Amino acid sequence: MTLTTYKWSVEEWHELVNSGLLEGKPVELLEGEIVEMSPESIEHSYTKDSVVKYLRILLAGLADVRESHPITLDNSEPEPDIAIVRLPESIYRNHHPYPQDIYWLVEISNKTLKKDIEQKIITYARNGIAEYWVIDLVNKKLITHTQIQNNSYSKVAEYQTGTVSPLTFPNIKIAINKLLLF
Repeated sequence: MTLTTYKWSVEEWHELVNSGLLEGKPVELLEGEIVEMSPESIEHSYTKDSVVKYLRILLAGLADVRESHPITLDNSEPEPDIAIVRLPESIYRNHHPYPQDIYWLVEISNKTLKKDIEQKIITYARNGIAEYWVIDLVNKKLITHTQIQNNSYSKVAEYQTGTVSPLTFPNIKIAINKLLLF
């Protein structure tokens, strides 16, 4: 028996969210499907909180650093752990950030590593997200994805020490040891 799942549009997803039916349920829209989000471990939660605080200091006045909020893509509305988006914050009063608003995304992965580097990466590249970082808590490294070609990232780099600079802000040096806390 083959199962066919119903594909939700972003508009239908918004109606469902606004209805209150999903209130308190840890789900997101990914590739037109409603998928369950994993609960955060202590390491994940602490890392996210610490990295957000660090990036907000580094990017003050340059970008908005959003934590676990939706972004609106073609057929998805995922909630990346961290989204670095353009200012002013007031433009998100009526909509979540669109691809053209996003400088880069960060996912913090332990149990979700496979989903983050196999599924979400496709969605992000197809939507033109120029830079996608994965903080890999399992293997203790930062994985950066850049240079979109054919709905994929052609440049992947891994870091365990040193600094990294985002494409949008090449003069900003982000210390790897401030991202890899475990």
